Amino acid sequence: MSHPDAPPLSVSELNHSARQLLEGRFGDIWVEGELSGVSRPSSGHVYFTLKDEHAQLRGALFRSRARFVGAPMRDGDRVKVRGRLSVFEPRGDYQLIAEAVQAAGLGELLAAYERLKSRLDSEGVFANARPLACPPRHLLIITSPTGAAIRDVLAVLAARWPMVNVTLIPVAVQGREAVPTMISALGLLNRQANLAPDRDVILLTRGGGSLEDLWAFNDEHLARAIFHSRLPIMSAVGHEVDATLADFAADARAPTPSAGAARLVPDRHDLGHRLAMLQARLMRAIQSRLDGEGQRLDHQRARLRHPGEKLQHRRQALAQLTGRLTRALQARLTEASRHQAQLQRRLTAHPPGRQLALAERRLETASQRLSIAAPRVLARHRERLTAVARELHAVSPLAVLGRGYAILEDEQARVVRRADDAAPGDRLSARLGDGRLTLEVLPYDADIPTGKRSNR
Repeated sequence: MSHPDAPPLSVSELNHSARQLLEGRFGDIWVEGELSGVSRPSSGHVYFTLKDEHAQLRGALFRSRARFVGAPMRDGDRVKVRGRLSVFEPRGDYQLIAEAVQAAGLGELLAAYERLKSRLDSEGVFANARPLACPPRHLLIITSPTGAAIRDVLAVLAARWPMVNVTLIPVAVQGREAVPTMISALGLLNRQANLAPDRDVILLTRGGGSLEDLWAFNDEHLARAIFHSRLPIMSAVGHEVDATLADFAADARAPTPSAGAARLVPDRHDLGHRLAMLQARLMRAIQSRLDGEGQRLDHQRARLRHPGEKLQHRRQALAQLTGRLTRALQARLTEASRHQAQLQRRLTAHPPGRQLALAERRLETASQRLSIAAPRVLARHRERLTAVARELHAVSPLAVLGRGYAILEDEQARVVRRADDAAPGDRLSARLGDGRLTLEVLPYDADIPTGKRSNR
């Protein structure tokens, strides 16, 4: 208890202290209760009251967190809210600042969802990724015939691509009959795939709702039926933040039914605009090409001369060449005639008969001189040959051999000049002045047979 004389707190100070006390004391907490007085002003924040049988608590879910809450917050819903206690100081309101909102009793359901999702993922049920025809020839829509989803899809198709062929397969999308009817519809469409080959895309869709409303699309059998479908499937279930097992098992996913329809068909207005742009580009390209070819044609036309003018020019050139050729031939013939006349005069001045007579006289004179000179030359050369032969005979080894000497040669025809060049037992050849003798070398002290002499 404060002292009576202590200065009083202002309202702002008290509310600020109360805020610090609450935020520091409780921190992050979960509170369960029933929603009441839910309001959504234009700011995007959500204000509500959380109550039970005996009390109530104001709450606020700011816009930055509200976009992550998938289920709509409606009066009378029982929810679990995670947040922190605080005080709105300007008004002194005690309130819960919400961070997350879940439907009460969904914790075990979400846990079961995560376990099933993990198991199907490990089995490859979420591995589909076949391309979807855009635009499809025949679009098969599996959804409720009375829901908002089919109206949104048809409106988008009519605005973007009204020529698409659409068939609605009505099914229940909520409650006990939802899963069996959707599986039955998928089986029927796949059995008829061969009978109607133009059916090429299935759109499985429904609008948003709570987790319980969308729970049929988390069924294991439905996910497996989507995985085994022969026709490619796009799943467009709920809002952007919703994610069902059907979304993971499908070949493609869209956040909303409208977005699914927009992804399946092109926008005719965009295509028309693009076509107009391409047409304009084509026209500009054609015009540019025509302008360029026109300039090229003008340039070629300026270079082109009239054929008659060109022929006339060729005729003049031909006439000039003909005149030059005629004059050259005439000059060549005149020169040849002049040369021929000169040769004729030389032939007349020096006739061949006269030249032949002079040559015959010179030949006769030379023959007489040769008859006189030849015996003299032969006698002189014969005398020189005899003298050279005597000189050669005087220095010839054969003359020495004729005086009783001999030349010894071994078996390799090498001349033996010393006694050491031969060994006992060697056979030598002795060249004499007249003929040869074959000799055998004996030891110096050997008995010499009669009629033989040793060389040592």
